[in-house]
Amino acid sequence: MSVLFLGTAGAAPSAHRGAPGHLVRRGGDRMLVDCGEGTQRQLLRSGVGLVDVDDVLITHCHADHILGLPGILKTFALRAREAPLRLYGPAGLPELMAALRPVIGRLTYRVEMRALQPGDAVERDGYRIHAFGTDHHVASVGYAFVEDERPGRFDIDTARELGVPEGPMFGRLQHGEAVTLENGATVRPDAVVGEARPGRTLVFSGDTRPCGELFQACVGADVLVHEATFLEEEADRAAETGHTTALQAGRLAREAGVRLLALTHISTRHPAREILAEARSEFPAAVLPRDFDSIEVPLAERGEPHLIKAA
Repeated sequence: MSVLFLGTAGAAPSAHRGAPGHLVRRGGDRMLVDCGEGTQRQLLRSGVGLVDVDDVLITHCHADHILGLPGILKTFALRAREAPLRLYGPAGLPELMAALRPVIGRLTYRVEMRALQPGDAVERDGYRIHAFGTDHHVASVGYAFVEDERPGRFDIDTARELGVPEGPMFGRLQHGEAVTLENGATVRPDAVVGEARPGRTLVFSGDTRPCGELFQACVGADVLVHEATFLEEEADRAAETGHTTALQAGRLAREAGVRLLALTHISTRHPAREILAEARSEFPAAVLPRDFDSIEVPLAERGEPHLIKAA
């Protein structure tokens, strides 16, 4: 599982940061979280290329998070895409897309659209995408990508000691089924399989003030991608506009016990180094990606999530 940062700017792009957009990769699945202006060009510039994403998830319908949709949808059609594209977002997204239909024009594929309410979940093979409520003046949601639990480790040596022959019985035990040996003895799965291991969790806050649903979604997350539009000196302005300060983002990450905090939605009004320093005063495991950086999220037993700088 990984996330590629396509646009890390706030409401307005800068010379070095594009409008909000993230590419989540998990196995063969490719999903966009938000699609700001120029997202398709950012994909091309990143070296990944204009991949045929399976899902686009919009956190809210402000312009900086959705203006890349008409262009990328049309480009997919120009490439004669046939596979359906699944589009998710908060209440109001279907009406917005209806208004944009004359701009987008005819498509060669079906767009399957669904407005999500907080608490809704989208089921995928081996993981779920949970929508949770956020606080940003307009209808808005954040997203948590939550993998299924994995079976515990299979103890081959113990299985052999108990007389289980290698082959199909190993598989049956790993899938939770008891087996009977030739001597009549029964071996139960809990004798050779450890406790279930949690999957990975990747959370996107979208634009929001601190709120309870966001905190609940973040508890124990491997990676939290959180906006940091303001410094604490402008906390009143952050609250007024429905945003979060870097200090508040760091505090949330610490209190929720996340493993890595990635700060995004960076405004030109504050130097990036000050934003990062403020967040790290509460949560040292904070990073501030630039466009085209990525974060790898390995399984817990294989190491910590880490930032990979773009070449």
